[in-house]
Amino acid sequence: MILVTGGTGYIGSHTVVQLIEAGHDVVIIDNLSNSKLDVLDKIQEITGVRPLFYHIDLLNMDDVERVFNQNEIKAVIHFAGFKAVGESVQIPMAYYQNNITGTLNLCMIMDKYKCKNIVFSSSATVYGLNNISPLTEDLPLSATNPYGQTKLMIENILKDIYVSDDEWSISLLRYFNPIGAHHSSLLGENPRGIPNNLVPYIAQVAEGSLEKLKVFGDDYDTIDGTGVRDYIHVEDLARGHILALNYVFKHKGVEAINLGTGNGSSVLEVIKAYEKECGKAIPYEIVARRAGDVDICFANPQKAKDLLKWEATKTLDEMCRDSWNFMVTTRKS
Repeated sequence: MILVTGGTGYIGSHTVVQLIEAGHDVVIIDNLSNSKLDVLDKIQEITGVRPLFYHIDLLNMDDVERVFNQNEIKAVIHFAGFKAVGESVQIPMAYYQNNITGTLNLCMIMDKYKCKNIVFSSSATVYGLNNISPLTEDLPLSATNPYGQTKLMIENILKDIYVSDDEWSISLLRYFNPIGAHHSSLLGENPRGIPNNLVPYIAQVAEGSLEKLKVFGDDYDTIDGTGVRDYIHVEDLARGHILALNYVFKHKGVEAINLGTGNGSSVLEVIKAYEKECGKAIPYEIVARRAGDVDICFANPQKAKDLLKWEATKTLDEMCRDSWNFMVTTRKS
C-alpha cells in the first residue's frame, strides 16, 4: 500500500488517480486545510476506486502511527505542507511547525515501521535567486522565504536520514509551476480564497469572479518584459511522481530530480494562451515587480529523462484548455 500525504490536494489527488490506475492500493492522509472531502468522490468517479482516507494532521504523531499500524505501508509520497510564499512571510512559525515538524513525525513513524521509501514533493524554489536557467540539480541551493526554507530544510533532513541509515531510498522532486487539470475536468486546482498562483487567478478573471489580473513587472530581460517560468501540466507532474516511486523501489540512496518542460513561458504568453482556450479577453494591469522575482526560471529535465524515463508531454495550450474546462465544470456543479 502507498501512503499519500496531502492526497486530496491539487497535485496529490492527480497522483492518487494515477497510482490507482497503475494498480496500487492507496491510503491518504490529509487535514483538509487546503482541500475538500468531495475530492474523494471525484477520484472514485474517475477510477472506480475510493481510496482509504484518514482525516488527520501530521503534527499528531499518534494519529500518524495509527495509519501505519492499521495498514502495511510500503512507500510514502509526501505532499502535505503549507505552500503559499507570501503567507509564509507573514506567519513563518506556522510554516516551520507544520512543514518541518510534520515531516519529522512522518519520518520517525516510517522508520519505526521499517518503511524507508519516500518520494518528497520539493520545489524549484530551493534554487534561490542566483542560479542561471536552465537549472540543474547540482547547483548550489538557497531560499528567500520561509516556505522555500522549509523545502530546503526537509531536503537536508532526508539527506541526513540516508547518511545515518543507507537502507533508505529517497527521491527529491523539484518541480516548477504546475497548472492544468485532469482531462475529465473533475479534478483541478480550486484554491480557498484569492489564488496565489498565476493560472488559477487567470481562470477566475476569465470566469468573472475577479476583475482583472495584476502582472508584476514588464521590464524584465525577457521576450516581452514579463517574467518567464517553467509551467508543467499537473498530469505530467503526477506521472513523474509515479515513476519516481518505481525508482525508489529499485534504488537505495537520495536523488534530487527536476520535473519541468525545459522551456519557459512568459506571463503574457500564458495570458494569450488562456485567452485562446477560453475565448475571452483577460483584462490585466502592469504593477510593480515583486521583491525576489527573477527574470527567467526553468528546468533542465535531462536527469528525469535519464533516471525515470520521464519527460513532459503536454503543451501550454493543453494546460490552459484543461484549466478552463475544469473551471467551467466546477462553476456548473
